[in-house]
Amino acid sequence: MSTETLLAIGYAAFLIVAAMGLDLLARHSHRRSTRYRTAGFVFRQDLDLWECPEGQHLHRAETDHRRRLVRYRASPQICNACPAKADCTDSDSGREIAQSLDPWPHSEAGRFHRGVCVVLVALAAVIAALALFRSEGTAEPLVLAAVFGIALATAGRLLAEMRRTPTGFPGARA
Repeated sequence: MSTETLLAIGYAAFLIVAAMGLDLLARHSHRRSTRYRTAGFVFRQDLDLWECPEGQHLHRAETDHRRRLVRYRASPQICNACPAKADCTDSDSGREIAQSLDPWPHSEAGRFHRGVCVVLVALAAVIAALALFRSEGTAEPLVLAAVFGIALATAGRLLAEMRRTPTGFPGARA
């Protein structure tokens, strides 16, 4: 196998692995950020409210369709009298939790990260395709075709997940 082919395979494989790693890290970062913002609070889906560690409720206060957020807020009278207020919030208007209407990766940040991953995998496919056209012998085209197929399958999976739900950008919904 030629050095050019080995470099093309290595670089394409590196791009695919880097894209999948970036996707995994972005998803992990999003989950961690969400857990941090709601630490100690429990979402009661049956009642559509958040319950604080002190047993008080944060009720749905607003649904912002433009920003694709739902805001839950506790009563200021309860929060301001709470002994745990200093550890919970510095707001005199009560604790607020904002929750996205769209799951990751359909938030703006998620779509950005997923788009970068798609571009990296598409670049890997282009590199593999160009090397495939320049390859000679019998083993090189088979390996390059396999790398090209893996890149296409990975890009297809990333794009399919991206299209599964709406974008979340204002004005993008029909």
